[in-house]
Amino acid sequence: MNPTPSMAESTDELPRGSVRLSSDPERIIAALRAVRPLEGMADEDFRWLAENSIEIRAPRGTRLFDDGDKVSRMIILLEGDVQVRRRKGGQGSLFIARSGALTGLLPFSRMKTAGGTGTVSEDLWALLIDKSQFPAMLAAIPAMAQRCVHVLIDRVREMTRLEQQAEKLSALGKLAANLAHELNNPASAARRAASNLMQDLRAYGSASYEAGKLCLSIEQQEQYRTWVAALQASLDARKPAMGPLHMQALEERMLRWLEQRGVANAWEIAPVYAEAGIEIDQLAALDAFLSREAANLTLVHFAATLRAERMTATMLESTARIFDLIRAIQEYSHMDQAPLQDIDLAQSLESTLAMLHYRLHNVEVVREYEAELPCIAANGSELNQVWMALMENALDAMKDQGTLRLCTGHAGDMIHVDIRDDGPGIPADIRSRIFEPFFTTKPAGTGQGLGLDTVQRILTRYNGTISLESEPGNTCFRVRLPLEQPGAY
Repeated sequence: MNPTPSMAESTDELPRGSVRLSSDPERIIAALRAVRPLEGMADEDFRWLAENSIEIRAPRGTRLFDDGDKVSRMIILLEGDVQVRRRKGGQGSLFIARSGALTGLLPFSRMKTAGGTGTVSEDLWALLIDKSQFPAMLAAIPAMAQRCVHVLIDRVREMTRLEQQAEKLSALGKLAANLAHELNNPASAARRAASNLMQDLRAYGSASYEAGKLCLSIEQQEQYRTWVAALQASLDARKPAMGPLHMQALEERMLRWLEQRGVANAWEIAPVYAEAGIEIDQLAALDAFLSREAANLTLVHFAATLRAERMTATMLESTARIFDLIRAIQEYSHMDQAPLQDIDLAQSLESTLAMLHYRLHNVEVVREYEAELPCIAANGSELNQVWMALMENALDAMKDQGTLRLCTGHAGDMIHVDIRDDGPGIPADIRSRIFEPFFTTKPAGTGQGLGLDTVQRILTRYNGTISLESEPGNTCFRVRLPLEQPGAY
């Protein structure tokens, strides 16, 4: 084949690693008939493509182009496959252009650079048509316009599917990371408490053995029980935790007092009493009915009791937190439940908050839930996707510092959920675009721009709407959903 002069001038550089062939039009035409997007074209149309293209081959493993390379040709794959890995979508974003496909730059496409790195996965045989040839191609083959538009539509659908898949994987990764982070703290606390509890139980047993040898009189035993009951009552009624300086001062006073009395291991016992908020005069009350030796042994015994109780309480709190997280995960994902349930919106919001707990340390969460709010028939996992996307956007805007306000209510046959933050607001010039797929203001690699698009698609399935009000210090996304869902049951 002898290319036209204009074509030769614009196609001097071939894809890296490829070799240009001396074309055999008849062989190319036979191969073009197997290209699915070109099925049904006339013989003269196939001949035009065969005579006005560059035929190339490239072996398996050839890296044809890199992310960001300039794109200027349409590629008709006659044999072989090309894998395109997209950097934006992460390792899971992989597009495969297979034999019989139209790819590369197409007429009417706004593509300027390659969206990923292309590697030949099976030995490649392809035709290249430079964009300078597009006007002539569309004039010679008018049907190519419609065929290329269909390919472009399919391409957008496929890219959207890949991005949505990447978004879901990213959300799953965040969920797993959040869960691991949240579970690590109570699990570590429970492990430490269990380890310390073993030592404290041994100390408690030894102290109990020594206390049993005191041979207290009935009157002393009764006075001891009264003293313990009064001390426990003061602990149960203890005021909010004291400040670190006050606790340190109390511990130092307690240590000096215990050392003056000759209490064994006073340095271990003083922090226990100080942390519990017990004052010296409460302990000194033992001297009224016990000898110094018996009182000191009682102080050791009671400190061991407090340590054991404290470790047990820590284990109970930690394991309760773990079970709360597991329950929140089950509610968030609605595992082992039917696709449609009666959803309590307040509980749904709380389950989502539990997944974001690690980001709320410097955030004040204000809840304004309407009492007796009716439930709504929906897929709980999908609604949680909505809340997660909106809350993450709010926290991103606030940089995890500020006030997050959650409100629920209903009017007539519609319920609403407001998610409000006091961040800098959304600029007026981009508000009309925030629901567009792939539009994002986040840095590259931190978001695919599908969060609000996903929200809108989910709400559309439930005949719901989402609206935005934003100004500096007050941004509110309002979700509205009908109470009665057509076909819900």
